[in-house]
Amino acid sequence: MRRLAGLVVVPLLLLSTVACGSEDKGSDSVSSKGGLPAITAGAKFGEKPTLAKGEGDPPKQLKIEVISAGKGEVLKKGDLTQVNYLGQEWDEDKPFDNSFDRGQPFDVTIGAPGVIEGWQKALANQKVGSRLEVSIPPDLGYGAQGQGDIKGNATLVFVMDIVGAKTVPVSAKGSEVAQDNKDLPKVATNTDGKAPKVTIPASAPPKDLVSSYVLEGTGPELTAKDSVVVKYDAYVWQGAKPLGGTYQSDATITWQLGQLPVKGIKDGVIGKKLGSRVLLVIPPGQGFPDQEQQGIPKDATLVFTVDLLTKP
Repeated sequence: MRRLAGLVVVPLLLLSTVACGSEDKGSDSVSSKGGLPAITAGAKFGEKPTLAKGEGDPPKQLKIEVISAGKGEVLKKGDLTQVNYLGQEWDEDKPFDNSFDRGQPFDVTIGAPGVIEGWQKALANQKVGSRLEVSIPPDLGYGAQGQGDIKGNATLVFVMDIVGAKTVPVSAKGSEVAQDNKDLPKVATNTDGKAPKVTIPASAPPKDLVSSYVLEGTGPELTAKDSVVVKYDAYVWQGAKPLGGTYQSDATITWQLGQLPVKGIKDGVIGKKLGSRVLLVIPPGQGFPDQEQQGIPKDATLVFTVDLLTKP
């Protein structure tokens, strides 16, 4: 269940991690050997590219061309990788999106939901520092329905620079902290990457924000300037109704703490140590507006369990 994600996702992060790319000097124009649209400018790793319009019928299968091979680590399942990209429809000559103009590489967890299947297949087993050109058929993209400005049944073409990557812990692994307040939810302390069980009492919820350690990590205390990679699950206190999160799909999400739109999450996480598991109980005034949205009832008290895994 991902309906909560859109309410807590924040703009992409400005990352400073830069990997060494191939020493191939390239040129200002690259003609694809595999029939993909030519890169007409900005052909080198790290440069904003421009793409020609595709010629003829697009490939029916995923096509991946390594424009320049990097010398970094091979991406593996669970890695958090940062990708600069430009995306264009096969039969168009203008991009529908690119991250180069934003200066903000896009975070992708290899092998986890969050991006179209074509991206996951294209990135798997590639090396950090590589530039790829990829064509993605509709069944591995946005299908018949399209997405935003992207037409239905569109074949997508991406130039992708794999900027960096790091291994993300599967779970918080801090020291257990006593949970001795019977009026608060109890959160399991398993460290196997599986969703921790959350038991919410039948009593009335607290009126003030609760932010407490379940597992206390040893990392630095997080500030409003930090970004943090997390796993989380969320519930409505009343009826212990699950709202979804990322644990069930073994996925992560990156939060830029200073820009989190939910005050209770931001205030509850800032000041906590990296590597911790945290219980948040968020009263209505610090959660979402006092109206029902995306299945969250009006005036709901929310319960979050959050693993603060690493910084991107």
